[in-house]
Amino acid sequence: MLFTPLHDRVLVRRIESDEKTSGGLIIPDTAKEKPQEGEVVSVGAGAKDDAGARIAMDVKAGDKILFGKWSGTEIKIDGEDLMIMKESDILGIMA
Repeated sequence: MLFTPLHDRVLVRRIESDEKTSGGLIIPDTAKEKPQEGEVVSVGAGAKDDAGARIAMDVKAGDKILFGKWSGTEIKIDGEDLMIMKESDILGIMA
């Protein structure tokens, strides 16, 4: 993929949730919510502080993350649906 986010932005691939409930019911596509879990594809170099020094990013490519329901902007790169968001929109890294 030939895309690198700028500054403190992160490119994320959503991780789809199961199509069945724990009781075995199948959830139709129209009733599903968009997942709030994803995998970091690539990260920018980081924002700059007032002195012009780079602030290191806390996430890296390959991290599994949780993000807010209305976070980011959906984009399509090479036919794949991805999201781009600021690092501050990420709620946490899953262990």
